[in-house]
Amino acid sequence: MKKIRIANGQGFWGDNVDIPLLMLEEKIDYIGMDYLAEVTLSIMMRQKLKNPRAGYARDFLDFIRRGLEKLVTKNVKVITNAGGLSPEILAEEIIAIAKSKGIRGLKVATVTGDNLYPLIDELIESGISLQNMETGEEFAKIRDKITSINAYLGAKPVVEALKAGAQIVIAGRITDTALVSAPVIYEFQVDWQDWDRIASATVGGHIVECGAQATGGNYSRWWEVPDMWDVGYPILEFYPDGSFIVTKSPKRGGVVNKFTVAEQLLYEMGDPTNYITPDCIADFSTIQLREIGKDKVLVEGIKGKARTQYLKVAATYLKGYKAVGQLVISGPRALEKAQLAAEIVWKRLERSGYQIAEEEKFVEFLGTGATLPTKFRIKDPPEVVVRIGIKSSNKEKVERFGKEIAPLVTSGPPGVTGFSGGRPKPQEMVAYWPTLVPRQIIEDKIEVKIEVS
Repeated sequence: MKKIRIANGQGFWGDNVDIPLLMLEEKIDYIGMDYLAEVTLSIMMRQKLKNPRAGYARDFLDFIRRGLEKLVTKNVKVITNAGGLSPEILAEEIIAIAKSKGIRGLKVATVTGDNLYPLIDELIESGISLQNMETGEEFAKIRDKITSINAYLGAKPVVEALKAGAQIVIAGRITDTALVSAPVIYEFQVDWQDWDRIASATVGGHIVECGAQATGGNYSRWWEVPDMWDVGYPILEFYPDGSFIVTKSPKRGGVVNKFTVAEQLLYEMGDPTNYITPDCIADFSTIQLREIGKDKVLVEGIKGKARTQYLKVAATYLKGYKAVGQLVISGPRALEKAQLAAEIVWKRLERSGYQIAEEEKFVEFLGTGATLPTKFRIKDPPEVVVRIGIKSSNKEKVERFGKEIAPLVTSGPPGVTGFSGGRPKPQEMVAYWPTLVPRQIIEDKIEVKIEVS
C-alpha cells in the first residue's frame, strides 16, 4: 500500500537550525517548516518597513544555502510559511541561490493573498466589521495602530502549487496544519468534501506542528526521554485510508508513545469536538491512538465535518510601551529586601511626577516559588531575582522608569549582587486581535506563482 512520509523541520521561528538538515538524512518525501506565531508577522512588518526586501524568516534561507543540493538530489519537497509578508522576495532569493550553485529547473511556488493590510479600508467599506471575535470590541478602536493583519489560508493553494510541480512552496500565513494536510490531499487525491480524510490530515499536522513536542520535548515525563540533546523530530507515515503513524528517526534521541502524542494533541485546544481550520472541522474526540512498536504510534478513526464559511484573521496592533529590569538580591531577609527595592522604584518614579496605576506595574520575585500556588512559596530564600516592569501608553514614563533600576545598587537595600541587561529601554507592546472574514472574499485574492531557476 502506498504511503508518504512527511517530516517536521521547524516548529517555530527560532527552532534548532540543524534539524531540517538532519531530517534530509532520513527517507522522507516532504518536509514541513513552520515559522509563524500570531505575533511573528508584526515583527516581520517592522522589518519590512525598514527594508522593503525584508519581512520573511531568514533562517529558511540558511537552510537552503546549506541543504539545497541534498534536497534536489533526494527530490524532497518543502512546504513552509517562512515567506511571512514577502513570499515572492524569499522565492527570488532561493532561485538566486540555486543558480549560484548551478542548479537548474528548480521550481519554487509562492502563495499570496493572506496579507490584508493593504485591504483594510476596502474590507470596512464593504461592510465587514472586523470586530474582535473574543471581546466584541469594534475595530475602529485599533484601526490606526495596526501592525499586521493576515488571514489563515488552508491547504488548497498549496495543493495547487504541488500540482504545478513545485518542489519548494513558500507561503505567508497558511495554517500550521496545512503543511501536512496539503501533501496528503495532493498525493492521495483526496476529495475536498471527504471531511474524514481531510480531518485526519489536519490532526497529523497538529501533532507535528510544534516539532519535538511530539517526540519527547516539553514532555511531562521528561526523565524518561533518552538523549534529549539529540531529540529526533517527528515523521508522519500517511496511508490512503487516512490512518497514519507518528514516528521519528531511530538514529536520534527522544521518544514517541501515545502519551507524547496525546499531550501534543491537547496543545492550544478549545472545543475538542470542533477543531476549526480553513479546510474542515476535526473532531478530536474520535482520535484513536495505539502503540504498534518502538517509537511508533498508529493514529486512526478520525471524523471530520464541513468547513465554515469564514476564515480566521489574526491582526496585531501597538498597545503602548513596556520596560523590564532585573536585580539579584542575596543574604538574610532577601525577599524583604527585594520587596523594598520594588517599592523604592515606584515611589521615586512618582516623586519624578509620574502617576503609576496598579495595572501598569509588574513585579515578580523569582526563587520564592513565584510560579507556584501560594502554599508552596518559599518564605526565606537565600537569594531572590526581582523583576520589575512597567507598561504604559506614555513612552516618557516608561523611559523614566528605566533610569530607576541601577541606582538601587548603592541607594537601595544591601545585598544587590547582580544587575543584568543594562538600563531598561522602552519597547513597543504588540497586542493580538482575532476576527473573522467571509471565506470567499479572501479566496478570490489568493495567487499561486511559479519561479524556475
